[in-house]
Amino acid sequence: MTDRGVLLWIHGGGWRARSEEDGAGLAPLGLRVVPATYRFAAEAHWPAQLDDVRAAARAARAAAGGLPLLVGGDSAGAMLALHLGLRGVDRPGDVRAVLAYWAPVDPLDPRWRRLRRHDDPWADLLGHPPAAGDPATADATVAGHLGSGVPVLLVHGRDDAAVPATQSVDLAGRLLAAGHPAHLWLTHGGHALDLARPDVRAVTATFLDTVLPAA
Repeated sequence: MTDRGVLLWIHGGGWRARSEEDGAGLAPLGLRVVPATYRFAAEAHWPAQLDDVRAAARAARAAAGGLPLLVGGDSAGAMLALHLGLRGVDRPGDVRAVLAYWAPVDPLDPRWRRLRRHDDPWADLLGHPPAAGDPATADATVAGHLGSGVPVLLVHGRDDAAVPATQSVDLAGRLLAAGHPAHLWLTHGGHALDLARPDVRAVTATFLDTVLPAA
C-alpha cells in the first residue's frame, strides 16, 4: 500500500519507561510509522517531554516528502500525542490528526486518583503531586488546550485497570464541544490492547479515511 501519511508514534510507559508497543500494527493502514523518544520523568519534568516530541515531529515532518503528519501513541505516549496534536508542533492546527490509545488525560480526575493513589505517575512527571491551582498541573491537563479543530481518535478498553476509560469518554465530550471532529471507540478489554485487533484496526481505518486522501 502507498503511504498516505506519516505517523509519529510516541510510546507509553507511564513517562517512566518504554512500553513494548511501537505502532507498527498501524503501518498496513497506509501509514509510515516513525518512532519518537523523549526524556523520562526521572531525567526531566514536564514540559520537557513535550519539547522532545515536538523536536521529533519537526524531524519527521522534514523527512515526510510532503505527506500529512499525524501523531499517535499509547497510554502516556497518547497523552503526549494529544498535547502535540492539539497544541501543534509550531502552531495549533499544523498536525493532520491525533490517534490516542488508552490515554491518561486528567491528573485531577477523582477516579484516577482513587485508582492510582499509591503510585501516581503524574507526580513523577510534574515533579510534585498534581494539585488544583498548580500551573504545571493545569498545563499538563489535555482539556486545557482545545480549540484548534484537529481531528482526534480516542480508543479505550472499558475494563482498563491502569487508566480509567472514563478519561477518554470525558475528553471526547470536551473535544466535541470545542469543535473538534472526535471519534471515540470504547470497547472490551483492558489496558494495552493489540492495535491489530480487528475492531481496533477497523475503527482506526475508518478514522483515517476521514482525515487522509484515499489510498
